[in-house]
Amino acid sequence: MVTQYYNKIAKGYNELHEQEQLKKVDIIKKNIKPRGLLLDIGAGTGISTKPFSKDALCIALDPSIEMLKQYDGLKVCAIAEYLPFKSKVFDTIISVTALHHTNLKLALKEINRVAKKNAQISLTFLKKSKNKPNLKGYKIVKEDKDIILFKHIK
Repeated sequence: MVTQYYNKIAKGYNELHEQEQLKKVDIIKKNIKPRGLLLDIGAGTGISTKPFSKDALCIALDPSIEMLKQYDGLKVCAIAEYLPFKSKVFDTIISVTALHHTNLKLALKEINRVAKKNAQISLTFLKKSKNKPNLKGYKIVKEDKDIILFKHIK
């Protein structure tokens, strides 16, 4: 199971992936202006959450409790397919290279449910991932190994 894997590697995760994740965060920041309440789905240790904390009230969500233990901010241990929030509460939603581990159809349904009108959404996927959304309606930025998607909910 994926969660067990991430629980095992949690202590060394930042060393392995921090630079790669921060590069994606920089691209996201150039394309959206985070504001209000921000949800980071698959936040892990909070690498991708922390850079937004000056602009928004951030919540890191991840199914791995061991990964979340390393993040000092607000955090929720849950899965993307069943977000434990009321509908239409988030102004900004991001997910950095995590949704390929989910039932994407359910996760996207949940993302749309919890997003406010005029919410900004940014999702990143590995180019080689077979589990990617229909790209219709998204602005697409291709970067090295990744596809970074941007969408505003109307």
